[in-house]
Amino acid sequence: MARRPGLSVRLRLTLSYAGFLAVAGALLLAVVWVYLLRYVPDKDQGLLGVSPNRYLLVRTFFPAAAVALGFLLVFGVVGGWFLAGRMLAPLDRITAATRAAGGGSLSHRIRMEGRQDEFRELADAFDTMLGRLESHVDEQRRFAANASHELRTPLAVSQALLDVAREDPTRDRDELIERLGVVNRRAIDLTEALLLLSRSDRGGFARVPVDLSLVAEEAAETLLPLAEQRGITLDVTGGATRGGGSPELLLRMMTNLVQNAIVHNLPVGGTVTVHTEARDGTGLVRVENTGPVLPAELVPTLTEPFRRGTDRVRTDEHAGVGLGLALVRSVVRAHGGTLDLVARPAGGLVVTVRLPDRPPAAA
Repeated sequence: MARRPGLSVRLRLTLSYAGFLAVAGALLLAVVWVYLLRYVPDKDQGLLGVSPNRYLLVRTFFPAAAVALGFLLVFGVVGGWFLAGRMLAPLDRITAATRAAGGGSLSHRIRMEGRQDEFRELADAFDTMLGRLESHVDEQRRFAANASHELRTPLAVSQALLDVAREDPTRDRDELIERLGVVNRRAIDLTEALLLLSRSDRGGFARVPVDLSLVAEEAAETLLPLAEQRGITLDVTGGATRGGGSPELLLRMMTNLVQNAIVHNLPVGGTVTVHTEARDGTGLVRVENTGPVLPAELVPTLTEPFRRGTDRVRTDEHAGVGLGLALVRSVVRAHGGTLDLVARPAGGLVVTVRLPDRPPAAA
């Protein structure tokens, strides 16, 4: 934005200091005149017949007062320039850090020393903002790199299958079409997941009251055939639980949670329990499943995009794209809720989602 040039803050503070000092000096001299010189008789004989009189005092006083005012003005300009520079020095560091951040260097920090004041509060807030911004940018870069890699894989497989078919015309065409269909479905699923993740991150969706218990029942009903196929017992408990947000996104969140609990379970005799309840003004959803024991250091990374974890990559028809819990986290965050993951000591995972019982706009 183009602006007309103006005086610097340092110069304006300097002029303010000098002007204030000159005015204070002038007032002091006026007080001396009012309360001292006016009581001196304006007679040739002076006070009690002794000189000097008012005329002589005025001639002596005003030149000295003018010199004193000039000295105060010069002292105010010089001292004000020096003091303003000392006071505004932290802003120079903040400005340099801002320009460095504008140039793409987000690792720079001000780390201002000294006691707490307004400038240090501003510097600390700026450092905190830079830290969050750097973390967000790094996360987006990793996401873009991982997404490019994940999207490149099905395309490369499709190209390889087509090259094989081109070099070997006798190859079974039905098998080729089936394999291309599987690869294409995976690419479509990944693209839809990326679009949904982007939509939830932007928060551009309508918010309406939603019964989370009905959403849980719908997700469980949809995934019941998968649970029966794997010998998993799937239970939905709890009563009506009010939440607020997008029914489509909340259903996708619930479906991802339940599907993740089914797929990453015991080979035989596993269980999945989905529980909903209203608690302290929030809608609570808890999905608990059996499964292998998860290392404590692995659990916090499960919500990262494309993070499947140790021994969590599958090669069957329900192989994921590594966005299941990342989508859940994004949807929960877009709805103003919280997501907690805790590894069960006996194996498996407990995922707890807390959502506001009303849409944020209505609240």
